[in-house]
Amino acid sequence: MNAHEIDYKIHGEEMQHVEIELDPSETIIAESGSFMMMEEGVQMETIFGDGTQQTGGLMGKLFSAGKRLLTGESLFMTAFTNIGQGKKKVNFASPYPGKIIAMNLAELGGKLTCQKDAFLCAAKGVSVGIEFQRKLGTGIFGGEGFIMQKLEGDGMAFVHAGGHVFERKLNPGEVLKIDTGCVVAYTKDIDFDIQFVGGVKNTIFGGEGLFFATLKGPGSVWIQSLPVSRLASRIMTYASVGRRKEEGGIMGGLGNLLDGDGR
Repeated sequence: MNAHEIDYKIHGEEMQHVEIELDPSETIIAESGSFMMMEEGVQMETIFGDGTQQTGGLMGKLFSAGKRLLTGESLFMTAFTNIGQGKKKVNFASPYPGKIIAMNLAELGGKLTCQKDAFLCAAKGVSVGIEFQRKLGTGIFGGEGFIMQKLEGDGMAFVHAGGHVFERKLNPGEVLKIDTGCVVAYTKDIDFDIQFVGGVKNTIFGGEGLFFATLKGPGSVWIQSLPVSRLASRIMTYASVGRRKEEGGIMGGLGNLLDGDGR
């Protein structure tokens, strides 16, 4: 293996964290802000990108890391290395309610494409880059699905997603239509595209968006029931409306009853 071989254990149900066990000199890389805790003997170091860019000088490293800005991530990542004696543990936490999924890239064909905010951490040697969707429809209308993260290598990688997460295996030629925000990740042989919902009533009154993702097998796709963008949208809508100004009156009380807030 080119990537470091690490052991792990995922803890929790709704707000999970992953415990990584490092042998001496083993390293794991993680997104900034995902660190939770570590034992004495683990060294933390900020690096450009994922640390796999070894050639091309400073400009090459800057260009490689700079591509991550297109996915909304930082130029830098953090590397955690066991510099002590014996096994050491370091933990990383999911930033919102959902699940952490362990992905063995060696068993997934060496490549995984995932949503731009899904990556949590990975064994050193895993390349974390970006994946542009080449099709015109995807580029213009794809929204969340246009620029995605690309994980390549033969090591363990960990991604997180909102709500309930499950894997769906697609047979050759089998097509699945999904809300673009619900796609967490998919394997390299999946054909990803964006399709117009169609129909005047669907377009005007549907409330589900004008486009959805189509994924064609063979391969595997991981799906989340609660995209963080959907959760954030609902919270912002509720926050902007706030409590009814007239909740002290008869109409306000009736409205709160209808909302299920009949205290």
